[in-house]
Order: sequence, then C-alpha cells, then structure tokens
Amino acid sequence: MIKQKKSLGRKLKAYLPLYLMMVPGAVYLIINNYIPMAGISIAFEQFNYSKGMWGSPFIGLKNFEFLFKTKDAWIITRNTILYNVAFIVLGTVFAIAVAVLLNEIHSSRAKKLYQTTILVPFLISIVVVSYLVYAFLSSDSGFINKTLLPALGKEPISWYTSAQYWPFILILVNIWKGLGYNCIIYYATLVGIDRGYYEAAVIDGANRWQQILHITLPALKPTIITLTLMAIGKIFYSDFGLFYQVPMNSGPLLDVTNTIDTYVYRGLMSLNNISMASAAGVYQSLIGFLLVLVANFVVKKLSAENALF
Repeated sequence: MIKQKKSLGRKLKAYLPLYLMMVPGAVYLIINNYIPMAGISIAFEQFNYSKGMWGSPFIGLKNFEFLFKTKDAWIITRNTILYNVAFIVLGTVFAIAVAVLLNEIHSSRAKKLYQTTILVPFLISIVVVSYLVYAFLSSDSGFINKTLLPALGKEPISWYTSAQYWPFILILVNIWKGLGYNCIIYYATLVGIDRGYYEAAVIDGANRWQQILHITLPALKPTIITLTLMAIGKIFYSDFGLFYQVPMNSGPLLDVTNTIDTYVYRGLMSLNNISMASAAGVYQSLIGFLLVLVANFVVKKLSAENALF
C-alpha cells in the first residue's frame, strides 16, 4: 500500500505541469459549456424575467409547439437538413481534393503560400463575406450584372429577389469559406503517411491515381469518419450568418434561406419569447446527439476501429 502511494505521488509530481496546463481549459469548459446547461429548464417554462429561471411557471412541452405547429415547420426543417447534407458531402470532397493537390506540391514556399491563401476566407467575418457577395450580386453595381452578364449578352438578374439561385450561392459561399479549415485537417493527416508506401507502390508500377485510391484515401478514412460524425451532430444547426447576413435578410428569399436558427431568431425578435428559443436549442441538441449515436453505431458495425466510441 505504501509503495502504491509513493508511486502515485511520483506520477502526480511528474505530470503536475501537464495538469496545471489543463486547468485553464477545464475551467473554461465548465463555465462556458456545463454551467449554462442549467438553462435547459427555460425550454419547459413560461419564462418571466421578474421571477427568474427557477421561479417561472412550468408549462411542459408547449414551447416546442413553436417549431412543429407552424406552417413553416416543414420548410425550415427541410432547408436545415438538406443544406447541411450538401455542405458535408461537397465540403468533404473538395477539402480532400485540395489537400491531395497540396500534398503533390514539392516547393515548400509555394505550399505555404497556397495554404495561407486557402485559409484566409475561413478567417474573414461572415459580415464581410456578405458584403463581398453583395459586391458581386448587387442589382445596381454588382460585378456580375454590370460586367459579366453584359459581356455574355445576358440581361441583369435581380439576385436578391430570385430565390431559385440561392441554394447554389449559399453552397458555393459555404464551401469557399470553410474549405481552408477542413483542407488543413486532411492535409495534416496526409503529411503523416509513411512515404514508404508510395515508394513501394511506384516499384509495383502504380500510377498517381492508383496511389491516391489505394493509399491516400484509406489513410484518410479515420479522419473523414471523425469529421463527418461531428458534422452530423450539428446537422440540425445552421450557420446563422450564412443564412441571415449573406442573403441580406431578403423577404423573397425566405423559402430557400430560412432555417431553424434564423426562424427562431426572427420569432425571438418579434415575440421576445426566450423560452421558445431555448426549446429550439434543446430540440436541435437532442436530435444531433441521437444522430451521432446512430451514425457511430453504423460505423461501428461496418468498421469498429474507426468508431468514435
């Protein structure tokens, strides 16, 4: 027993610097993520500011009717899911493709330049992105209407009142903005692949495409699964700035730009009902959690070593 205590004491002393480094992150996690979970109770109350969170009357599941009994329930759910599916699929494909291309560049200076260029859009505020998009799509002074379409002999388009174009615009903007972050993650995995595999493949007569198909993609499989599972957990969430700021909150575009988050925000601004907004957050979290469990279960059945848990 005494030896075990001494051994434990030595281990604590040896790892003490690591524990001290962990403390700020753990404190931030508790304050930012766990303490606010007490606010879940607001979703089941008729929140009254004067009575506070614990004194407001309990009303059960009535706040959730805000999401399910309105005429827009199907539209916002459809938009949220379909956009996220498109973002996951296309974002993954483009990020892997660009990461593979970066890995094929041999000049370290060129590689750093391309990495920086690709990552810059991710660091730009979505408000700035919305005005960049407006600079292209403005009916009066936009680059497309004033320069590109006249050169092609086409009539100007009123982009901010033409809903049919916006699914493609939003997907394009999302891929452009998020490509750099996902690409860097995949690229970091590619850098860690043993070059011996590629050398052996060359000796066996494999061309570049065969090397990518049989070495690169299988090596990326765990990273792809992990990032996809994390994305599935947020499939009922949407980038508020992308769907609210980029379309400039245009009324004619609501059918294709309105998601659960923007719908709740508009409802909160008009009704000032914080309980409904809280109910929407709880609904999104629960569905996302269940989807992660289901997706992880499927992955575990197909390839147990690549499952998250």
